[in-house]
Amino acid sequence: MKVLGIDIGGSGIKGAIVDTKTGDLLTKRHRIPTPKPATPDAVAIVVKEMVEHFEWKDAVGCSFPTTIANGQCLHSGNLSKDWRHVKVTKLFKKTCGLPFYVSNDADLAGLAEMTLGAGKKEKGVTIVITIGTGIGSGLFYKGKLIPNLEIGKMLHSNGEIIEYFTADSIRKKEGLSLEEWAKRFDGLLAYVKLVFSPSLIILGGGISKKFDKFKKHLLTDVKIKVAKFRNNAGIIGAAMYAQKHHK
Repeated sequence: MKVLGIDIGGSGIKGAIVDTKTGDLLTKRHRIPTPKPATPDAVAIVVKEMVEHFEWKDAVGCSFPTTIANGQCLHSGNLSKDWRHVKVTKLFKKTCGLPFYVSNDADLAGLAEMTLGAGKKEKGVTIVITIGTGIGSGLFYKGKLIPNLEIGKMLHSNGEIIEYFTADSIRKKEGLSLEEWAKRFDGLLAYVKLVFSPSLIILGGGISKKFDKFKKHLLTDVKIKVAKFRNNAGIIGAAMYAQKHHK
């Protein structure tokens, strides 16, 4: 089935038409910078622009970078504080005139990876970590999603939120080398292992394409794979989510 998937991130909003059976992108990925400030109305306008770019007239799946419950945003994440309590599905449907199916971005990236990618057939505890503007995470047990895990919101030993120390945006902002950043991220992996005892961690987000350059600095004893779909996992998972829920 062909479905438009949209992945909303802190720096960019990306979309493509997806074959939900194979995970293949059937079109070239289109990217539009996330508006600043990323208010609900501003983001909705960009989402409409994305839909119009693909001349799409059917249901849309959307990965969203914060906790979503019943289509509603529970906190603002790395967007605008104005998102809190917004019914995202309702807003996008009203703006675009199409049905929208919206869920957490890391959960949906994990859906793609667990169904068709690096986590396929994994039976233990799997955690998908997306590394970008923030740190996203999806938790799976025997392939089943346990929604709205927020590893990035855990506290670092210095008392600050851990994604403010380990996100890729922080690496760029502070001018860290890959080695310096990876040593920080390894601390996060050690924390995750201690709390969740995962059998597998899947790394996604833009920096995952550099995994071969920094993997030697990750010393935590936990099995790690790179997301098969890399930075497209959110788009693919969003399309799959819409296909599953649209009647």
